[in-house]
Amino acid sequence: MNRFFKLGLLSVAALSFLLAGCRSSTVRASASGIPAAVVQQGDIQIKVQTTGTLDSTNTRIVAAPPVGGGTLQIISLARTGSTVRRDDVILAFDPSQQEYNLAQARSDLSQAEEEIVKAKADAAVQTAQDKTALLKAKFAVRRAELDVSKNELLSEIDAKKNQLALDQAKRALAQLQQDIQSHSSSNQAAVSLSEEKRNKARLAMQQAQQNIRNMQVKSPIDGMMVIHGNQQSTGGFFFDGMTLPDYQPGDQVYPGATIAEVVDISKMEISAQIPEGDRPFLKAGDGAVVSVDALPGEELAGKVSNVAGAANREFWEMDSQRKFDLKVLFDRSDPRLRPGFSAKMTLLGDNLSHVRFIPREAIFLKNGKTIVYTKQSGGWVPREVKVRAFTEGRALLENLEPGTVVALVDPEKQSGEASKPSAASGPALGKGSL
Repeated sequence: MNRFFKLGLLSVAALSFLLAGCRSSTVRASASGIPAAVVQQGDIQIKVQTTGTLDSTNTRIVAAPPVGGGTLQIISLARTGSTVRRDDVILAFDPSQQEYNLAQARSDLSQAEEEIVKAKADAAVQTAQDKTALLKAKFAVRRAELDVSKNELLSEIDAKKNQLALDQAKRALAQLQQDIQSHSSSNQAAVSLSEEKRNKARLAMQQAQQNIRNMQVKSPIDGMMVIHGNQQSTGGFFFDGMTLPDYQPGDQVYPGATIAEVVDISKMEISAQIPEGDRPFLKAGDGAVVSVDALPGEELAGKVSNVAGAANREFWEMDSQRKFDLKVLFDRSDPRLRPGFSAKMTLLGDNLSHVRFIPREAIFLKNGKTIVYTKQSGGWVPREVKVRAFTEGRALLENLEPGTVVALVDPEKQSGEASKPSAASGPALGKGSL
């Protein structure tokens, strides 16, 4: 009996729960008090709104020449924003040190050439002396050989004297030949050393001449001059948000330091980002309508040149929506455009056929789910939907039949019969919420 009584209580509880669920799933409200819209079906082009910053696709760095010997002093520099042509001198440094190096190298070259002449002359004199001494030594050996040939006619003592004289003459000749070889090597080394000094001085002179030419930096392309901030003006100390003075004539810079850049303003692009949900509908070649803030009231045409294949999200932005980098090129160049200008864009994405859509304000977020309120007999019923995309104030859906009536405001807030939304319930998704 107790078992049947418990089963009865459970059945009553379950029935009460179902009835309560039915009451909460349907929101009763006056049809005339809730604005509504109808699910429509048609062809729609995806349009994505975003903002970006202008930049040039062709920028060249202007740097101090890599010259050794300490800092360089700027004596002339083109102004920021000035138009420059290729091979125009846009930056010049004081060439005094390099001119001194050139004069020193020329002096060293002249001295080395004089040393070569002297070394060759000394070698020629030494060679002539060695030739004379060699002839004498050979003659002495020949004469000693003749004396030895008469030893049969001479006494034993005189014969030994002649033999000793011959041996000594041969030793003197051999020693002289070694000395001549040493003299030749020494003379050649002296000439080679002087020639090496000459080559070193010549290279130093050529390097100084090249450095003097490098003191005048020419523009690599046609474009606009943009001067960088001088970090050395603060002793190398710099932090984010700090404003640095631009480089100017009189400043001392280190060799290789970046001074400015030349920007080709005839080839401008816009760098922007798009949300993850819009990425599948955009590709390279899609059109774009651009409004540059610096040119109010004008619209410029462009095309998407690149859409990143991977999301770009900073490591500290763990809760932010994933963003994809996007580049847009202008169809025509405009001399009024400048790097750093901000722009608003409407990106013309895919054309979708036979899609179902409703006003964006008919989409609500409840307990982490995307829902709409569909009209049924007796009130409004919440229904979870899958939004394919948002464009121009409309939500493209996948699982609602055309002709379905949906509420444009939250019936639960309008109906006196419905309880207030719980803390977990989110607000209605107005424009910009998704």
